[in-house]
Amino acid sequence: MSEETLTIPAGPVRLEALLDVPDDAAGVVVFAHGSGSSRHSRRNRFVAEALRGAGLGTLLFDLLTLEEADDRDKVFDIGLLAERLTEVTNWLQDRPGPENEWIGYFGASTGAAAALRAATAPGVEVRAVVSRGGRPDLAADDLPNVRTPTLLIVGERDEDVLSLNYDAQRHLGGPNRVAVVQGATHLFEEPGALESVAELARDWFNEHLGGVTP
Repeated sequence: MSEETLTIPAGPVRLEALLDVPDDAAGVVVFAHGSGSSRHSRRNRFVAEALRGAGLGTLLFDLLTLEEADDRDKVFDIGLLAERLTEVTNWLQDRPGPENEWIGYFGASTGAAAALRAATAPGVEVRAVVSRGGRPDLAADDLPNVRTPTLLIVGERDEDVLSLNYDAQRHLGGPNRVAVVQGATHLFEEPGALESVAELARDWFNEHLGGVTP
């Protein structure tokens, strides 16, 4: 496995990133964290480890610089976040290596909205999107144009977000599914909840990117 700590150019800024690619990886999953989080997100890193165990590479990066992260307007600027994700995806697609031919997105909270919008960007080739406790309603205008197979994972007790995801599902333009984690709240802090998220994401990416099931 190759592990790289990187800074990725994105317009006028450079974004801190961590790229982990197992040998003979079937593809790379790019993570888009939610508001108030970063590449150090404990939950995303947990899921990323499970994906690497299934033969998938992972790229965790900061959508905003340290200075920008203190600006609430930027934290919730889905257009900006999607643009950053698009630029990082283009950077990844331009890197040499067969593992970069198949790319997926894993988005959490506001990051899920950014992932859905970025999946519709010209030149971006993404084979699968997974949303964890996401806010797809923040990318409502883009949903009919999302042709990428999309899995929306929501906690059973996260009632408001669950309703928003069911509503978004009706507008998505491609194959999709809502997966409800029983007994889980928004942050999936209950015993076994995050493990369920990781398994659901792993299986979705295995189906659409390739990989192996441990």
